[in-house]
Amino acid sequence: MGKIISIANQKGGVGKTTTAVNLAAALGVLEKKVLLIDADPQANATSGLGIDIESVEIGTYQLLEHTKKAEEAIIETDSPNLELIPSHIDLVAIELELVDVERREYMLKEALMPIKSKFDYILIDCAPSLGLLTLNALTASDSVLIPIQCEYFALEGLGKLLNTIKSVQKIHNQQLSIEGLLLTMYDSRLRLSNQVVEEVKKHFNDMVFETIIQRNVRLSEAPSYGESIIKYDAASKGANNYLSLAEEIIKKST
Repeated sequence: MGKIISIANQKGGVGKTTTAVNLAAALGVLEKKVLLIDADPQANATSGLGIDIESVEIGTYQLLEHTKKAEEAIIETDSPNLELIPSHIDLVAIELELVDVERREYMLKEALMPIKSKFDYILIDCAPSLGLLTLNALTASDSVLIPIQCEYFALEGLGKLLNTIKSVQKIHNQQLSIEGLLLTMYDSRLRLSNQVVEEVKKHFNDMVFETIIQRNVRLSEAPSYGESIIKYDAASKGANNYLSLAEEIIKKST
């Protein structure tokens, strides 16, 4: 049975999509069968894997509406063992459209049930909000990975996210666990970066991944070429970081 992991943080710019795309690609390279679901209307995970957003006809929107099956929404990518359910700007309307629908928080979970066993990992790139889209992702997931950038307001808003996770556990998904907190955008030369690492580890101990994602120019460049860091520059620090994270997650799952 596959494991579904949401990558969530309501703060923007913390490395959610970077993590979703590159972790998915790294797991694929390590011979795991992976599905990445783009659940963000900005569709950056979709374009980050070289898919033209304008050409997307079936994606997460149709999945949440239950007008198409998951199998119909899956598309191939250039990355080994990695498939994608793309997103489109249409997804922005889904929160309004589902507002009166019964069991609206379970739409994604129900849509993924028929395909869950076909993958080793299903990763969901969440939108930077705690709205219905993220709620659907958390309800469908086995665990949640939380990226935290090594910057001044790193822990701001984290309490709110942890409270949302608690209420999802209580009401919609008792099995939901925290996969781990991932420190991103780390620069060893900055005292602030090191302080944030210390602070997060002090507060959350074992919940923090050993792997830290370092600031890396190649990592920032890769999406503009529609490639994961693994494909764009396999020898870069960014590629090594995400391969190390993938190994940590695989080890945790066994």
